[in-house]
Amino acid sequence: MPDWSPSKYLQFADERTRAARDLLAQVPLTAPRRVVDMGSGPGNSTELLVERFPDAEMIGLDNSPAMLEEARLRLPNVRFDMADAATWVPEPGTDLVFANAIYQWVPDHLAALERVAAALPEGGVLAVQMPDNMGEPSHVAMNVVGLGGPWASRLRGKPRPPLPPVAKYYDRLKPHLGALDIWHSVYNHVLDGPAAVVEWVKGTGLRPFLEPLTADEQTEYLKRYLEQIGSAYPPRADGKVLLRFPRLFIVGVK
Repeated sequence: MPDWSPSKYLQFADERTRAARDLLAQVPLTAPRRVVDMGSGPGNSTELLVERFPDAEMIGLDNSPAMLEEARLRLPNVRFDMADAATWVPEPGTDLVFANAIYQWVPDHLAALERVAAALPEGGVLAVQMPDNMGEPSHVAMNVVGLGGPWASRLRGKPRPPLPPVAKYYDRLKPHLGALDIWHSVYNHVLDGPAAVVEWVKGTGLRPFLEPLTADEQTEYLKRYLEQIGSAYPPRADGKVLLRFPRLFIVGVK
């Protein structure tokens, strides 16, 4: 798959960063030694961590060269490295692993999170946020259009699987953590219209659907997808649309 686009991701930077702020607000640490931002992207979440913990050794990790380049420009005094969330575990002395909207992309991410939790020192914190929106119209429509066009054979199986039930996270992570808090928050993002919803997901969820298509097919796919979105997200009183966005939060203390 082509590399992530920092500019596309940052098109809705305030809305995307809000969940990171909400996650960070629940981290019960005052002076961690080492903080890792797993899936640091263009550095917007890392910036929050630097502001909260200015004296900590700060490390940002991502598997996207473009995102890492953008993050280094944004925060030149922070160390940003390439890493694969599917296999990475924290070094000894890592007091906080912060993962904002990354593990939903990792196959068998429950096993990956178990390994991270097990490697934390006593008092260490695992803080995770993941979109839990595969049942929302924005994502259901991706598959409807994908399976309803001439590209169906290439797009079958492209949606990422929905997140497991909360109970599974609890049962898998609790043996490695002394305290574990899991909750959902539902955001209602005010966007300019259906086209803005399409722009939002072009930088994330639509990527696996668009990548296998030719340029002409992408144009046709997006046309059909916009029609679906227009029906699913009608204008509100001011002409805007509301993008409902459920997210899952996990904060565990070793």
